[in-house]
Amino acid sequence: MAAGLLALLDDVALLMDDLASATKVATQKTSALLADDLAVNAKKASGYASERELPVIWAITKGSFINKLIILPFVFLFSYFAPSLIVPVILIGGIYLSYEGAEKVLEFLFWRNKKRENREEMTEKEKIRSAIITDFILSLEIIIIALSTVQDKPFGVQVATVSIIALIATVGVYGLVALIVRMDDFGLSLIQKYDGFLRKLGIFLVRSLPYVIKGLSVVGTVAMLAVGGGIFAHNVQFFHHVSERLIPFLGEILIGLFIGILTVAVVKGFVSLREKFLPI
Repeated sequence: MAAGLLALLDDVALLMDDLASATKVATQKTSALLADDLAVNAKKASGYASERELPVIWAITKGSFINKLIILPFVFLFSYFAPSLIVPVILIGGIYLSYEGAEKVLEFLFWRNKKRENREEMTEKEKIRSAIITDFILSLEIIIIALSTVQDKPFGVQVATVSIIALIATVGVYGLVALIVRMDDFGLSLIQKYDGFLRKLGIFLVRSLPYVIKGLSVVGTVAMLAVGGGIFAHNVQFFHHVSERLIPFLGEILIGLFIGILTVAVVKGFVSLREKFLPI
C-alpha cells in the first residue's frame, strides 16, 4: 500500500512538473498578446468619471470572466471535433479588431470632431459592451495560441494550462488596468499625506496620468491593428507572403490597417444604402 501511495505521489509530482513546464511555455508564447490585451483594455477602461472607474473596470472584468467560460469549452470542443472551424472564427475576430483599429486611425485623421460627439452620446453600458466584445476576441486568440503550445500534452494538462493562461488574461490584465487608471488618486493621497520625495512622487503620478492614458490609447490602437493583421498573416497564405516582405511587426500593422479600412468602407457603404432605401 505504501509503495502504491508513493507511486501515486510520484505520478502527481510528474504531472505538476509537466503542468508547470507547459504553463511557462504557453505564457511565453502569449506574452505579446497579453501585453496587447493590457494596452487595449486600459484604453477601453479609461475616460470615465473618477467615481465610475472601478465599477466600470469590475463590470468589464466580470464580462471577461464570462467570455472565458464561453470560450474555453468552445475551443476544446472545436479543437477535438471540428478543428478546421477554429481558423475562420479567428479570422472574423481579426476583421473586427482591424476594423476597430482602422476606425480610430481614420477618426483621428478625418472624423475627430464628429466621432467625439458620437462617443459622448454613447452610454456607459454601450462602452462596457464594446470593451467586452473586444476582450472576447483577444481572449479567443490568447486561448487558441496557448492551446497550440500544449497539443502534444495529455488532455488534462491542456485544460489546466489553458485555464491558467485564461485566468492570467483576466485577473492579471484587469488588475494592472485598475492600477493604471487609479494612479492619479494614489498620487493625490501621497500629496495630501506626505512631504518630500513621496509628495513629489504623488505630483508626478497625477501629472503623468493624462500622458499615460494618451500613450495607452495610441498603443491600444496599434495593438488592435497588429493583432488583427497578425491573425491574417499567420493564417492566410497571401498575407503571410506579404508580411514576409516587410518588417514583421510593421507588416502586421499595415495588413491590419488595410483590412480595417476595407471593412470600414464596407460597413459605411452598407449603412448609407440602408439609410437611402430603408429610411427610418
